[in-house]
Amino acid sequence: MAGMDGKFGMFVTESATKKGHRIQAKRGINVEIAMNGMEFTSLNYNNVDSIIDTIEPEGIIDFRMNLSYSYLDGKYNRVPIRGDTYLVRSILESEVLTLRINHIDGPQRTECGRVADTIIDELRRGA
Repeated sequence: MAGMDGKFGMFVTESATKKGHRIQAKRGINVEIAMNGMEFTSLNYNNVDSIIDTIEPEGIIDFRMNLSYSYLDGKYNRVPIRGDTYLVRSILESEVLTLRINHIDGPQRTECGRVADTIIDELRRGA
């Protein structure tokens, strides 16, 4: 999941200002991990080694994924639009990974299934 932090991609979505119009938007990813079961802290390449030492080989880990969105206007200025927040619970038991993903805030421009696909793709890249 640390490899996902800071990554971005392009996708097509409905315009935030013109209903019925589709725009090419940029989606950025920020990943946070639950620490002490209470607070979320950023999970990235800079701190992943120290955080990994605190994780049990099996069990439950909670993440929060913040997706930011923006698009280029007619003058090529990057314009931010409201993002989405997801809670991701990962459960690892007997080498089987289960992901439970819930959308908790935002317009849900990205479906939960797409979030799961992104996580699985990143895990495969890291394997």
